[in-house]
Amino acid sequence: MRDLASVRDATDRLLSAVAGLDNASVTQPSRLPGWSRGHVLAHLSRNADALVNVLEGRPMYASEGARDADIERDAPRPLETQLTDLRDSAARFQESGAALADWSRTVELRNGVTDSVARLPFRRWIEVELHRVDLGLGYELEDLPAEFVEREVAFLADRFAGHPELPSTRVTDGTHAWSTGRASGGGPEVTVTGPAPVLLGWLTGRRKGAELLVEGGPLPVPPPL
Repeated sequence: MRDLASVRDATDRLLSAVAGLDNASVTQPSRLPGWSRGHVLAHLSRNADALVNVLEGRPMYASEGARDADIERDAPRPLETQLTDLRDSAARFQESGAALADWSRTVELRNGVTDSVARLPFRRWIEVELHRVDLGLGYELEDLPAEFVEREVAFLADRFAGHPELPSTRVTDGTHAWSTGRASGGGPEVTVTGPAPVLLGWLTGRRKGAELLVEGGPLPVPPPL
């Protein structure tokens, strides 16, 4: 499956970037409120194992409390331990994905969310790419692969479609367009235009969207992920 190769390549790039840190750098704040870089790395490792659980027919996490506790436990580890865990957990995800015969199943993720098992590699790709940005190591939304950005904007537009707190919205980068938010019989109520990486930043809460052109109302606030 091509997305598995994309995940592997993105993980290799992430590992190379993180290898340039030192133990002190791992303890410094990430761009995610309340999380150090160590929290981000621990989350990435535990997410890989959680997706292995889903691929192999087990619950993603034992509980939300256990998920959070595992991240807190692993966040303070030294760089070399973080790198080894990230590398090994990524290999387990690749091995489990490569062995999967049936990609047609519907599976349950966190908080009752369901999805096709075929989309799990892309979900993992999202984790690796966006959290690399969150580490604050000079890798920005504008550096993300163009194919990834387009697919993630489409993924989020679909995810927020029908959300009662988001007005009917047309999202466009000038070449592609997506519809999201509440259904509207009279057509989209708001049109948001801008470069795809900036749209992605707005939809994921990583950019305030000041660079976006908004017509038909104020810039909507996307639901939290």
